[in-house]
Amino acid sequence: MALPQPAPEPARRRTLHERLATAPVVCGEGYLFELERRGYLQAGAFVPEVVLEHPEEVEALHRQFVHAGSDVVEAFTYYAHREKLRVIGKDGILEPLNRQALEIARRVADGTGTLLAGNICNTGVYDPADPATHAAVREMFTEQVGWAAEAGADFVIGETFRFLGEARIALEVIRAAGLPSVVLLVAGHEPTTRDGVAITQACRAMADAGADVVGLNCVRGPATMLPLLGPIAAAVDCPVAALPVPYRTTPEQPTFHALRDPEPLPLPAELPFPTALDPFTCHRYEIADFTRRARAAGVRYFGLCCGAAPHHLRAMAETLGRTPPASRYSPDMSKHVYLGADRRLRAANQEYRHSL
Repeated sequence: MALPQPAPEPARRRTLHERLATAPVVCGEGYLFELERRGYLQAGAFVPEVVLEHPEEVEALHRQFVHAGSDVVEAFTYYAHREKLRVIGKDGILEPLNRQALEIARRVADGTGTLLAGNICNTGVYDPADPATHAAVREMFTEQVGWAAEAGADFVIGETFRFLGEARIALEVIRAAGLPSVVLLVAGHEPTTRDGVAITQACRAMADAGADVVGLNCVRGPATMLPLLGPIAAAVDCPVAALPVPYRTTPEQPTFHALRDPEPLPLPAELPFPTALDPFTCHRYEIADFTRRARAAGVRYFGLCCGAAPHHLRAMAETLGRTPPASRYSPDMSKHVYLGADRRLRAANQEYRHSL
């Protein structure tokens, strides 16, 4: 009688470095805006209480971004730090929120063979001239990165840093935990950090300090982030990341905060940001064009930030030569009742297309 054979061990997931060595990496982000649009998160403070209140929605969104082509499941701990929770008077949910977010992301990553990323971000506390704020920031990052390490994160994303000094602290904490790092800075209205460093120089400083991936995220749309990417790639010797917001920013209005809608309908504080940006949203073909141009500029770590939806990410993944599961449903207009060309369609309807 044959002895029972042990179950085969699961295949080892390739690390971030291994993936980047052979192909671009795609990281789906944008959970804040997408869950706000779906009615599970409040614009303003943008604290991800949804992790505790509706974990099924967070898990579903993670799965939808992987379905669309993401190689990474990023734990939804953006703005889940001590300062944000203090502002809304819910300090007590800090650890449960972080641990649950990591558990949800871990479950999806394990089930899909993707990478699990921890996440830390800008704190709103850092002041270059006040060492006490530096210590407070370090403490916030240390507890969040510690929970990510305990959850088995494959790497940690530190993002949306306007201060180079704050990004330095984030990188030091991530490296102290022994985890690979993706460090993302913000280029605001001017391509400099708030502490006065040119964005290319700031990225080089992060690379020289040991960041595994450096680049830009948030605030700028494809058109106004793209010109900054080539110089960054030329200045550093590590992979470069680009995660714009999917909005039609311009040289005159280079960030999504700066966008102004010419329509006369009154808006809160007269600003489209953050809840009336719909007219400025990029379509999927603009995202595909950005992806081609960014890759030619030297980008190897791709994604989209606030405002992104799965169809945007699918366009990015497909442009990079991927065929994610969502590609089964990529557009095919050949059988459209009016616009198609399939011979089984009724000719009268095809002729009517000119009257649509």
